[in-house]
Amino acid sequence: MRPALELAIPSDVQYIEGIVAEIVARCAAVGFPPKLVALHIPVAISEVLANAILRGNREDVRKVVRIRVQVDSEALIVEVADEGDGFDLTVAMRDPTTPDRLECEDGRGLFLLHAFADAIETFRDAAGGQHVVRVTVRCQ
Repeated sequence: MRPALELAIPSDVQYIEGIVAEIVARCAAVGFPPKLVALHIPVAISEVLANAILRGNREDVRKVVRIRVQVDSEALIVEVADEGDGFDLTVAMRDPTTPDRLECEDGRGLFLLHAFADAIETFRDAAGGQHVVRVTVRCQ
């Protein structure tokens, strides 16, 4: 699978909607089911982009978020790289619906991402040193 799309954007949430729309259009074009196109993919991609911009780069517009998208009739793979320190995915995946977490403002985005994606991985990019979150949604 070759990259279908590669972008670099400043850490500004105004870019999220347009990127999500482009990815959704590409998924629809290769035959992803309507439920994935209308719900799963937009929520998952919005959450991973928002996390990179708001948490990873702390909305510093001088910092860059890099997006790499691969899509075909079998799967969508999105890699989002930020300049932050990264996070421990197992710690970040705590259930935000438990009584002790109900009033916490964080944790819901990754919880949703986990619900709508088939796989989530985090790693440090060897070439650029950036923190990367890779999200896979299979065309089921």
